[in-house]
Amino acid sequence: MRACAAIVFAVLAFCASSHAALAEKRVALVVGNSAYENVVGLTNPAHDAAVISDMFKRAGFDVVDAKHDLKNAEMRRALREFTDKARDSDIAVIYYAGHGIEVNGVNYLVPVDAMLERDTDAYDEAISLDRILQAIEPAKRLHLVILDACRNNPFLKKMTRTVASRSMDRGLIGVEPNGQNTLIAYAAKAGFTAMDGDGQNSPFALALLKHLTTPGLDLRRSLGLVRDDVLAATANKQEPYYTGSLGGEDMALVPAPAAPVAPPVAAKSDVRGDYELAERVGTKDAWDSFVAAYPSGFYADLAKAQRNKLGAETARLAATEKARAATEEKARLAAEGAKASEQARAAAEAKAAEDARLAAEKKKQAEEAKVALAAQANAAAQAKAAEKAAAEKPAEKPREQVIASLPSADQAGPKASTSSSSDAAVPQDVPRLLQSELKRVGCGITDINGEWSAPSRRALDSFNKNAGTKFDIKLASLDALDAVRGKTERVCPLECDSGYRATGDHCVKITCDDGQALGSNGTCHAKPEPQRAERAPAHRAPSGGGGKCFSFEGTRVCQ
Repeated sequence: MRACAAIVFAVLAFCASSHAALAEKRVALVVGNSAYENVVGLTNPAHDAAVISDMFKRAGFDVVDAKHDLKNAEMRRALREFTDKARDSDIAVIYYAGHGIEVNGVNYLVPVDAMLERDTDAYDEAISLDRILQAIEPAKRLHLVILDACRNNPFLKKMTRTVASRSMDRGLIGVEPNGQNTLIAYAAKAGFTAMDGDGQNSPFALALLKHLTTPGLDLRRSLGLVRDDVLAATANKQEPYYTGSLGGEDMALVPAPAAPVAPPVAAKSDVRGDYELAERVGTKDAWDSFVAAYPSGFYADLAKAQRNKLGAETARLAATEKARAATEEKARLAAEGAKASEQARAAAEAKAAEDARLAAEKKKQAEEAKVALAAQANAAAQAKAAEKAAAEKPAEKPREQVIASLPSADQAGPKASTSSSSDAAVPQDVPRLLQSELKRVGCGITDINGEWSAPSRRALDSFNKNAGTKFDIKLASLDALDAVRGKTERVCPLECDSGYRATGDHCVKITCDDGQALGSNGTCHAKPEPQRAERAPAHRAPSGGGGKCFSFEGTRVCQ
């Protein structure tokens, strides 16, 4: 109970902070269109939509509808169903990744079965941004549309322009929503396209994962941090932005946690116990809870080092995966005979990814070294404290006096120890402990009852003979206990009944081969040949007698 106090307080604080999140309903629709049927498909939208839907689930959204590769009718049906779910919600969000086009000042999201042979086909075969906004309009507090669709328009080359003055720009254009408390976030500025990045997820999606659901962070601040991350990741080639307006109060997708309940001042032993508990759990959340409960001190610094080590390992795994993907892309382009410029670009990206992997590996090693140094410092501090405590501890009773105070065999009774550690045994515990150790080394103990009677004396006598010791078998002494504990293997040989032999710690019945018999000394030898009875030779009767004589069963008979 003492060791878990701080962790319990952290959990209670987390539960209290989650109460506000449970009070308002939040819903999200996530769509990722990758498998286009009439133009080149896209790789990232399916992956981006998957991680974004997981993000909303982890953030505690009440409804997260995850859809992928929707055709026209399926996309319209999904919007109708989501409108019903948004009616009693406080916050409604729609995230879309896939192809998007602009026709005559209107943004359209493109289902996977669209053909778009003419500019006017967009009215029928694509979904307008106005229709998307209508789906989230019933929400009471916040309406958010996130468009990761600012890619090159693959339909533009073959699309017929029915009116010469009708515009068809690449990417999407910025549109100001009419509704209150409504924002539209774009992956790139009007007229510019968004990059897919080097991995499975786009820079825009990765930045959203990092900032969008930060508890208590205002949405405008979140989108500003997303912009900064994407600019840094793309060398200022892609700049996300948003349109719309919100009121003066902070508007966060995830409420800020309530002020944590201050835990009671813990003793040093509490801190150590809670640290060991967090170490057994071994997750970032466990270390965060510990640091929140103990923000300063030696164990807080050690916990932060452990947390940094976990983060370094996560970064190393991500860098390793990125390097692997870059190397595979380089090999693919070489195998397909791609242009030299493309192969050079892939080679440069593979080298950069490998450099990043090596840097992450070094970072991980550095964090591991910090943890090791901190652990050494902890061990040194504990050793110093133990020395100080030993110096200040009053002199203990001499060992000879303890041995002299042991009860004799006649006085010793079957008393059970109440100590939690055998090393801290009181004198009446010694017989039971010595019996247990004698049994361990195979010296004939069957019952461990704490009574130092004849069987126990015979067992100690057997130990003396086989270990070369000379302990008094009449009493159970601390010296004898220490000596028996010092033996790591069997001391007394295993004794077996007649007809059995010792094999390891077991008695095995002796069996002899055919034609052999077991002797009294426990070994097999050849069976003796059976003796045959000799018959007396037959004798003839004396000549002239006319009779015959012969032997029958040892008797001579004459006829």
